[in-house]
Parts: sequence; structure tokens; C-alpha cells
Amino acid sequence: MNRYKKWIVSTIVTIFIMFILVAALVVYVDPFFQYHAPLEDFPYLVDNQLSQNPGMAKNMEYDSVILGSSMTVNFNTNWFEELLGLSTIKLNYSGAYPKDQANIMDIIFDSDHQVDAVFLGVDVMTYTGGVEETKYPIPEYLYDDNYLNDVQYLFNKDVVLNYILRPMADPDKTDLATVYQSWWTDEYYNIQWVMHNYVRPEKVETVTQADAYIESVDLNLKTNICPYIEQNPDTTFYIFFPPYSILYWNDVICENHLEATMAEYEYIADTMLAYDNVRLFFFPNQEWIVTDLNNYADYSHYHRDINRYMTECFADGTCEVTSAEEMEEALLKMRDVIDRFDFEELFSVEY
Repeated sequence: MNRYKKWIVSTIVTIFIMFILVAALVVYVDPFFQYHAPLEDFPYLVDNQLSQNPGMAKNMEYDSVILGSSMTVNFNTNWFEELLGLSTIKLNYSGAYPKDQANIMDIIFDSDHQVDAVFLGVDVMTYTGGVEETKYPIPEYLYDDNYLNDVQYLFNKDVVLNYILRPMADPDKTDLATVYQSWWTDEYYNIQWVMHNYVRPEKVETVTQADAYIESVDLNLKTNICPYIEQNPDTTFYIFFPPYSILYWNDVICENHLEATMAEYEYIADTMLAYDNVRLFFFPNQEWIVTDLNNYADYSHYHRDINRYMTECFADGTCEVTSAEEMEEALLKMRDVIDRFDFEELFSVEY
């Protein structure tokens, strides 16, 4: 009986020690960067925006951040050092809603970082959603300050196997300058690929009223974006509208919400221009970009060369909008690009 008790105690102690060793390994390597910056020589795999962004926001070294959806993943942070003298980190979320931006800005501005600039891509279609809506459920235990629920991180099989042991066995350290970049390689950016995969929407007969989106947009701005601008007057917010291809505007026309979409752009711009620490950039009316489908891999995602161009604009002020009048002119130019584009010729060709 005593031998049996000793075996039980020994087994319990062994299991306890194993758990302690696993937790110690996770804390030491810290693949989600919850407790410290990356170890210099460990080949970290960074591919999980939901789980790794909060830790990077807490513990990486930076003075500026890139926020937004997949429209921002092809930025190279080295360009921001080269052109703007900023040490920049990407903390984007594919398909991000305004609440996703708020969740990560909570961590950014609660950290000890001096944040000189935030580069925030605004996707108008996501600002019509609910103020608490996120693209994907977030792992709350990585976003809060409660260490008790970190057991979900410390004793996580996926963390140990895929983010510690696998990189050790097959070291290929993620380049943080290009982290989260699109899987599309250069050969996918061409009109044949885009048109082959594009599905033209059915025509909607009912017109969406021009003010249909304004209430939701206003709530999202007031809840998820504007408070961070107001509370951080020493941070410059570079707010920019990404250049979706002309096919995006074909969708807008077919779905009959052109006026509502234009009104949404205008409302967001007018709201942002009221702040002294905001610089606003409008890229959708760049005809040389949006009408050339060789710049795209689908109806909205553009080549990294376009991201490079946008970075140059942030540095030299090209495409910047500084007043309501300039925004009105930018939207008029956008309308002109849409009106002059020959959609029927585009769709008459076999791809």
C-alpha cells in the first residue's frame, strides 16, 4: 500500500514538474511575445495576427505602427525607416473591423512606447458593421492583463509544438519587416488571374439611400477610432483610404449603393479632418492604379509596389487631402474615373 502511495505521489510530482518545465519553456521562448521581446537567436514563426499582435504591441521596439486589414499587409516596414525615419511595426488584421483596430490600440497606447505615428487603413465597407463586431473571435487571455488566465497560453499544445518545437526543427525566422505579407507571388498580379476569379454580382434594383450608412459609421468612429486620436494628440495619425480596383466600383454600381458609399467616404474624411493630429490620404481615385488590373491579385488586393507608392506619398504629401473641399474634388475625380471606364469592354473579353 505504501509502495502504491509512493507511486501516486511520484507520478503527481513528475507530472507537476513536467507542467512547470513546459510553462518555463513557453515563458523563456515566449513565441507570442507576451512577457518579453524576441530572443535574439530564436527562429520565431510569426503568422498568427490574432495571437501574436497583442504581444508584439506590448514588447517589440517601435515608434510607429501600421494598422488595418489585408490592404496593409504588403507594406515593408523598412520603407518607413528609409522614407520617414520611423521604426515601424505591422499590427494588422485581415478583414479588420473598427473594433479590431480599437482592441490593438488599447494595448499600443497602454504600453510604454512613445508612438509618433499610426498609419491606419480605412476600409469603408467594415465601418457599417456593429461597434463590437470583430472579424474573428479574439483570444481574450492574450489581450488582457490577467496573468491567471495565461494558463491557456502556458500549457497550450499548439504553442509548444508549432511555435517552439517546429521552428527549432526547421528554422526559418520570420522577417518582421514583411510579416503577414500576401501569399500571392508576382505571377498572380495580372488581369487574366483577376478576371478568371471575379464573379460579377447580380444587379440590385433598389437604390441604397445616400445616408444609409452614416449612423453606423458615426458610431464606429466615435467608439473605436476617434477616442484614440483625441487622447493621443502627440501622435500623428495617417488615415488613408486604400485603392481598390475598378472591379470594386463595379460591385458598388451593380449593388446600387454608389451614393451611399460616396457619402460614407465623405463623412469619414470630414470627421478625420477636424483633428489637428490627422493627415488624410485618398488613393481610390488614382486612375493609373485602379483601372490597371495587372496591379491586382483580385478585385481589391494590390501589389506591394502600390504599398511602396503609398509609403512615398506619406513621406512627400502626394494624395493628401487637407480640407473638405479637396475631399469633394477627390470624390468627383473618383466619379469621373468610374464614369469613363468601359466596363462592358472589360467583360466582353474571354480570360
